[in-house]
Amino acid sequence: MKSIRVSAVIIHDNGRVYAAQRGYGEYKDFWEFPGGKREEGETGEEAAVREIWEELGVTISVERLICTVGYDYPDFHLTMDCYLASVREGEITMKEHENAAWLDRENLRSVPWLPADASILDIVEELSSVF
Repeated sequence: MKSIRVSAVIIHDNGRVYAAQRGYGEYKDFWEFPGGKREEGETGEEAAVREIWEELGVTISVERLICTVGYDYPDFHLTMDCYLASVREGEITMKEHENAAWLDRENLRSVPWLPADASILDIVEELSSVF
């Protein structure tokens, strides 16, 4: 089975987190924390900053790694490093996603998440009390 390592970014602002709806591929219409695959020689944090710039057109401040999740999808194993971050500069512009929303703790589970992203919702809910 193929293995993929990605950086997911939980961007927070005013007690809410940014969620994005995939607009392509097998998992189209599911929601995720933005981010993507690491490039060779890149750290997880570097991938997080690059991917958010490419997908959303903003510069982020990565605050910390909050967890690493392993998840087996039917065709690949995903290792997802999840980083807490905030927007440092710029205005979010969706470049790859179909839709997006800022979700507070009460609405965090109101969208159909990708399974790996859904697996960290308890952690994100706990963190929401501090941001």
